[in-house]
Amino acid sequence: MKVGRFLFALWDGGGTAPPELAVASRLIARGHDVVVLGDPSLSDDVAAAGARFVPWRAAPHRTTRTKESEIVRDWAAPTPIGAFVRARDRHVFRPAHLFAREVREELALRVADVAVVDAMLFGALVGAESTGVRVAALLPMTSFLPAPGRPPPALGLLPARGPLGRARDRVLYAAGDAILWRPCLKYLNAARRDVGLAPVAHPLDQIRRADRVLVQTSAWFDFDAPPSRGNVRYVGPELADPSWAAARAALAPGCASAAPGGDGPLVLVALSTTFMGQESLLRKIIDAIARLPVRAVVTTGPALDARAFPAPANVTVCASASHAALLPNAALVVTHGGHGTVIRALAAGVPLLCLPMGRDQSDNAARAARVGASVTLSRAASTGAIERAISRAVSDAALHAAARRAREEIARERVGDRVIDELEGLLGDA
Repeated sequence: MKVGRFLFALWDGGGTAPPELAVASRLIARGHDVVVLGDPSLSDDVAAAGARFVPWRAAPHRTTRTKESEIVRDWAAPTPIGAFVRARDRHVFRPAHLFAREVREELALRVADVAVVDAMLFGALVGAESTGVRVAALLPMTSFLPAPGRPPPALGLLPARGPLGRARDRVLYAAGDAILWRPCLKYLNAARRDVGLAPVAHPLDQIRRADRVLVQTSAWFDFDAPPSRGNVRYVGPELADPSWAAARAALAPGCASAAPGGDGPLVLVALSTTFMGQESLLRKIIDAIARLPVRAVVTTGPALDARAFPAPANVTVCASASHAALLPNAALVVTHGGHGTVIRALAAGVPLLCLPMGRDQSDNAARAARVGASVTLSRAASTGAIERAISRAVSDAALHAAARRAREEIARERVGDRVIDELEGLLGDA
């Protein structure tokens, strides 16, 4: 095996960094040298992975995981389009040249064989491409790249059926290009010109230009996608708890794995690890569970203070708990629909109640519902509606059977360590 040098370029996107850092940790365990260029808020997690850490300086970055340190603040946007524009202008495209320059500077200082870049950091992909290094784009989620049979992303749509459905997709893809993607092109191509690269015709071409696009989810879950097509490879999800979860649980040992006493079904509640204005929804969920003959563990994540959510007798509220320890005994997971929570629940054979709040969450909820393992409610649902949905879901035999089938399908794909195989394969081309 050739020992290589890898540069990871990441951002603290909540659920995005843990699966990426898990890959970095396994590369290090195999003897490779890994440097992580990322938000200062990731420094402890990078250290836990065993990699060297370099912070973003001029490029947008977070210093903590508090609400105040959020860059995009998409929860403040009144519409999904407004949320996209905030992401475009504050993080992804307008400052792309800053990410590109810092990646180039790091690669000039410490030459790497392969750059492993979060696919949402378009500027970092530009910087890596400009140096001639081999590039792997990581998608720690379902794929948002257009492909035959895949509906437009972020709308919670199922695959088209028949001519009308295919017409729907054509219209929505064209509208997305005109309204969302095309306005990003000037910023991306300015970043490319800044480092001596020719322009691209579409922003997503920047991801397609990578040597590998590694999708960190189940191909079966992602609407039965082909395991490989062109330079795209489905490498399977990362299922371990993030390192920050263990660290925060250690600060409150009583929450590490303890659920309330009793023999009622166990419900795990986990909303976003980043701030999305989820306080009201979390309180409604807790109030709904208080009325039911169930037990629940509610994890607030690093963005919220667990002490702000009074718990009834049948609920434990804590900043963090081991989902890996809780899921084998859980009857239901109640979540916003983040990819990490959804895929880990299904991999454990646990059904879901999803209340999407934005980003890719409607898409994850749609995929889980398509296989019969999830129920979806609006985040605006009343406490009563949430109570009824939980009550039905914990005892729904069909829902539980579908979740067990999901566990089998995901396990069938988890053969070997495909993401490491792909990255080490790039060393042979370096």
